[in-house]
Amino acid sequence: MILAASSSWPVLFWQSLSSVTHFAGACATATTGAWLLGRRKRFGAAGSPIVASLGFTALWCLAVAVDGSQSVTAGVALALRNLAYFCVVYRLFASDGRDTSVAPVRPVLIALTLVDVLLLASRLLEGPALAGRANAALLLHFNVMLTMLLTMGSLVLVHNLYVGAMQSFRAVLRWPASALTLIWGYELNLYTVAYLGHDWPVELDALHGLVDIAFAVILGIGVSRGRQQLRLQPSRAVTFQSISLLLIGAYFLAMLGVSQWLAYAGGDYARWLQYGFLILASTTALLTLPSRRVRAWLRVTLVKHLFQHRYDYREEWLRFTRTIGDSGESGQPAAPLHQRVIQAMADITDSPAGLLLTLDDFGELLFADRWQWATAQVPSPALPRNAVGYLERNSFIVDLDGLRAGKNDAGEAAEVPAWLIDETRAWAVVPLLHFDRLIGAVVLARPPHHRQLDWEDFDLLRVVGQQLASYLAEHNGEQALTEANRFDDFNRRIAFVMHDIKNLASQFSLLARNAERHAENPEFRRDMLITLRNSADKLNTLMARLSLYSAGSIEDVAPVEVGEVARQVAEQLGGRHAVTVIERLECVVAGNRDSIEQMLLHIVQNAIDASDPDSPVFITIAGDGLFCTIEISDAGKGMSAEFVRHRLFRPFDSSKPGGFGIGAYEARELARAMGGRLDVESQEAMGSRFIVRLPLASAAQIRNSLENSVKVA
Repeated sequence: MILAASSSWPVLFWQSLSSVTHFAGACATATTGAWLLGRRKRFGAAGSPIVASLGFTALWCLAVAVDGSQSVTAGVALALRNLAYFCVVYRLFASDGRDTSVAPVRPVLIALTLVDVLLLASRLLEGPALAGRANAALLLHFNVMLTMLLTMGSLVLVHNLYVGAMQSFRAVLRWPASALTLIWGYELNLYTVAYLGHDWPVELDALHGLVDIAFAVILGIGVSRGRQQLRLQPSRAVTFQSISLLLIGAYFLAMLGVSQWLAYAGGDYARWLQYGFLILASTTALLTLPSRRVRAWLRVTLVKHLFQHRYDYREEWLRFTRTIGDSGESGQPAAPLHQRVIQAMADITDSPAGLLLTLDDFGELLFADRWQWATAQVPSPALPRNAVGYLERNSFIVDLDGLRAGKNDAGEAAEVPAWLIDETRAWAVVPLLHFDRLIGAVVLARPPHHRQLDWEDFDLLRVVGQQLASYLAEHNGEQALTEANRFDDFNRRIAFVMHDIKNLASQFSLLARNAERHAENPEFRRDMLITLRNSADKLNTLMARLSLYSAGSIEDVAPVEVGEVARQVAEQLGGRHAVTVIERLECVVAGNRDSIEQMLLHIVQNAIDASDPDSPVFITIAGDGLFCTIEISDAGKGMSAEFVRHRLFRPFDSSKPGGFGIGAYEARELARAMGGRLDVESQEAMGSRFIVRLPLASAAQIRNSLENSVKVA
């Protein structure tokens, strides 16, 4: 390499600066190439050549840092880098569909490739030619001219690529075209100065590594989603990014210190060992340091020491609104509202997962949905009635880590169930209050960087909980209105059926009276009367059942022996499928016999439909002193948790062809009308278990007295 006449100190300074900048360029391009490897399809067909060009750029920067820009090694690496760049340009043309219509593209690329090969041959002959200074100057002048020709042709090619592109495709071309223009534009100026000054500009050459860093940054920005238009971020984001860059810079300084030690200890391979270690360490650090845990720690630390408030409320509100109002993008359906509710609250505290609990008709919180928390096991009910009342009265956010540490300032320890304490990831329980009435709660998982909840967390989570509660209340109201509209439509249709059934029942009754009066054969008359009267009774019972749900309760409540009804149902359906009754305790409940029979018929029939022909259905009857428990279990297809939560008890939503979808809904409503409840446990491919709990006749009076005393209080 030929240098201008100068003192030794400036020469050493620019050599050292060149090594540092090109080393940094090697780190930046290698890291960006590794990061883009899994995202290369975002540049279409040019993705793989872009990754390869970053790799060859890193190799060239390393060769310059080790041996200098005028070495043979650097010359070979530069030629390979240019070939990779040409491949990128050609693939960008091909991606736009113009490789067949723009005829000059291939000849220009071929000509530039030949110039690059000629330049490589000149570099390989550089060693023998440097025997004399005149030969060296002549060869330098020749190489400079070839490189100027190469860079000018390349810039013209990139210009034609971008200008001739369709407007819709320029968003993809903008970033790689800008990166290549930066590289070749800087090199054109570099070699122009060398040509006019008849000497190599070591100052500009030393700063070339910074251009390579910018090349890597531009390509990284281009592949990032949502970066088609750069926008300034809020001050907190700017601060976070700036501090991150300072930390990375400090890391580089530490690595440079280690590299200096390797320079003294490495012997003949010191420079290769030195720069190889630095590139490896830097690439590893840049790929691993931006982890979720490290980012969370850095964000908490900066907010704690640099800002008055923990949260940027404007940014949090915008993010909250975007999450709740998400309607899906890129043709993908939006997540269900319950999951968006969890995510909207979890994002505020950087929680990685969460659970949603919603209120049922018995004043208990049941599991409704989960977000990124597949391992959580939630019992039924998730929070009993006393815990619900505590959260509702106090609007209290439960700090579960504080409870585990023995903190119990507000008496919350007695109200929180054991499963929340045992679930080690559970961090906080946030109530969702709508007009001072609890309609649900969100259980947040612990953030990656553990921290204590403070007053600002409580205030923001409480306000967000109220907002989410309003969304859930509105959603529930819309579902109830939709269900009511569908019931109105169903009632209009069934009115005609009820009219016909009423007429038929009247005819049967009249026929029974006439037959009783005029039939001559006593035995025939007896059988006919029994048949007709049974038919009339069944039709009248059907009419009463169709009119039942407007009242919401059953008036004809009497002691009913459940075992007898269950055996009758098993006998009625046993001709088509094996139904076994297991009566562990004789139970007499306070209910309506026809309603119990109809409820069991619905559930058992569903169990038969879901089971294989040789798989029996079991009806198990037991009691606990207050309630009779009827379990209908099968080993059939089973149901998913999502189906049980969202579809099983939704009327007119049937998985059977031609079904009304009201069987399970009617069974649950019949149980509720008799003061009981219906729960379901099911797993796909494992079977289902329906659990009906009805009040015992012996305990009905005590139960009614307790309920009346609660109402009076």
